[in-house]
Amino acid sequence: MSDDAAPETTEQTPPWAHAQTPGEQDGEPGYLAAVTDLLGALAYGELRAFSQLAKDAELAPSLRHKSALAVLAAHELRNYSVLTERLQSLGVEPESAMQPFVPAVDAFHERTNPSDWLEGLVKAYVGEGIAQDFYREISRYVDEDTRALVVSVLEDTGQAEFAVTVVREAIAAEPRLAGRLALWGRRLVGEAITQAQRVGVERDALASILVGAPGRAGADLAELGRMFARLTDEHSRRMERLGLSA
Repeated sequence: MSDDAAPETTEQTPPWAHAQTPGEQDGEPGYLAAVTDLLGALAYGELRAFSQLAKDAELAPSLRHKSALAVLAAHELRNYSVLTERLQSLGVEPESAMQPFVPAVDAFHERTNPSDWLEGLVKAYVGEGIAQDFYREISRYVDEDTRALVVSVLEDTGQAEFAVTVVREAIAAEPRLAGRLALWGRRLVGEAITQAQRVGVERDALASILVGAPGRAGADLAELGRMFARLTDEHSRRMERLGLSA
């Protein structure tokens, strides 16, 4: 145990609540814009995930399944609240921070509208999982307080196990579903990576987290290649857990 004990925190006071403003920590004013982009993108993603899960709950075949999806939707809404509170603490209007990401995120959801509740589950697990992996990768290059917040928001609280169990049960009962859902999963990965690339290209501040800026190191081209390889590998593992071919 270190003699330099960290200040006590509680569930009501997370470790990032009293963090310095990004940019003050590293002396780079542009860094605040980068963190604002990261949190804004995450916040809008959580808001859309909440809306999608609430919509998917209406398609669920039983009250048990509806209840489970409602709980997952509530979790996304809590994450949204945490992120918007952090943005406000930085002096940033949450809606302004989210607005640049509305077109890309909305386009992803419009192009991947599930036709039934099983497709909705696969999308929540596979499609959202790819986006979350992308933001985890970005969080490796931000300050400790922001990284702790991002990791906390992206932490799985049972969503994965629920999706895997239900999809596997459905395939066991009706094996022909596997082919259709596997094709759906492949479509999701393509759309999700396209969205991630679009966001990175269109937002210079967010891209600067990955590629670096004067006085702040980022990932080189080789590491960026490895990052996208990791995203693809994680997608394959998720598909395997669902009992689907990637």
